[in-house]
Amino acid sequence: MTKFASLRTPLCDLLGCDVPILLAGMGGVSRWELAAAVAEAGGYAMLGMVREDPALIEREVKALRAATSRRFAVNVIPAATNPQLLDRQIDLCIDLGVKHFTFFWDVMPGLITRVKKRGCLVLHQVGTADAARQAEDAGADVLIAQGVEAGGHVHGRTSMLALVQEIVAQSKLPVVATGGISTGAGLVAALAFGAQGVQLGTAFLATTESFAHDYHKQRIVEARSGDTVLTDLYVLNWPAYAAVRVIGNSVTAKLGFSTLGHDPGMLPHEVIGHEGPRPIYRYSTDSPLRITTGDLEAMALFAGQGAGAINDIIPAGERLRRIAAEADACLRQLSLRTARLGANR
Repeated sequence: MTKFASLRTPLCDLLGCDVPILLAGMGGVSRWELAAAVAEAGGYAMLGMVREDPALIEREVKALRAATSRRFAVNVIPAATNPQLLDRQIDLCIDLGVKHFTFFWDVMPGLITRVKKRGCLVLHQVGTADAARQAEDAGADVLIAQGVEAGGHVHGRTSMLALVQEIVAQSKLPVVATGGISTGAGLVAALAFGAQGVQLGTAFLATTESFAHDYHKQRIVEARSGDTVLTDLYVLNWPAYAAVRVIGNSVTAKLGFSTLGHDPGMLPHEVIGHEGPRPIYRYSTDSPLRITTGDLEAMALFAGQGAGAINDIIPAGERLRRIAAEADACLRQLSLRTARLGANR
């Protein structure tokens, strides 16, 4: 990745990656195979272990370490996880020697302090400037600024570039941009607004190593940017009124786009599929994985507004290299244009 030296930022030194492109810790999707592919290509990987059994986390961590020597983080969501399970997850990761964690949703200072005392690095994804201040005050090392364009669970309502600019202006920490980014041009834009890197979800979901179901991947390839909707219909298993961005389907069409205000207690628990032996309910936050069967169209097909630029399903390493090459070319073009303007003065 040395040929993309133009993209290197201080964040790369902190995380041990060659280019400032992070794999989002997508629950169920970002498993060891995808994480290893991103890490080996020079990016920074996260294992999406949201609400997962510690036994699965142990298998995933060991498999990832067998596949790459690169650094990685384990992503858990405290607000969406039973406290007893969360304790077991954190204890196991520390016992396994995991040194990086990614947290999202509510900022829990006690949890950040707990892992920092064990010498761990903390990346915290936030959706508002206030949450960024809370995470920084609690001891986070990196802030991930999530714009409303992002796929999956969306914490704030501010556009990605506006939020990045606001957080960069108030924080001393490295800031990573996420939300609607799937091209090299998006990476360059984020860097121009002060971010030191970008986190990609949708772009890596539509790859061969992703643990997402092929149906989900194909829907992303076929989607345009305007095909995604922000809704809280897919809220079972999460805190009430939590918004998600998904590809519009029969469920969102029937109950309305951007319908924010649903109480999970009022939604019916109707089984529409299975993930192995586990039932999948309509309105749950479970997206279809490789092992999922049932009414896939009605499930949460998470995707950000950057889906419109994803036109194929390719290996994750190739996706990362394409984005890095495009970003490098954009920077060179901008540099050349600036030089020409200077010469003409």
